[in-house]
Amino acid sequence: VQLQASGGGLVQAGGSLRLSCAASGSIFSINNMDWYRQAPGKQRELVATITWWGGVTNYADSVKGRFTISRDNAKNTVYLQMNSLKPEDTAVYYCRATKVGVDYWGQGTQVTVSS
Repeated sequence: VQLQASGGGLVQAGGSLRLSCAASGSIFSINNMDWYRQAPGKQRELVATITWWGGVTNYADSVKGRFTISRDNAKNTVYLQMNSLKPEDTAVYYCRATKVGVDYWGQGTQVTVSS
């Protein structure tokens, strides 16, 4: 499985961005896809997750009500819509796919929120 993340950038606080993660390769039997983020000097943390077929979602408390994860199975793509962005959302965002107990990671996309 190969993952290509895109959509990061610089935005002012209160603004919005939409991240995309396109999956290719042997995507059959992907269980779920997630977005993680890692800020400088901090551990990587789970932001949101979605099951590939059922579309069941879960969010970190810090982003609930502001971020929305979704997927388009026809395009093999998962999105993270980020609204009401805060400076503390600044991080490199990574997508991850889990397939039969194996994790696959994308390359990361930088999100910077200015105050």
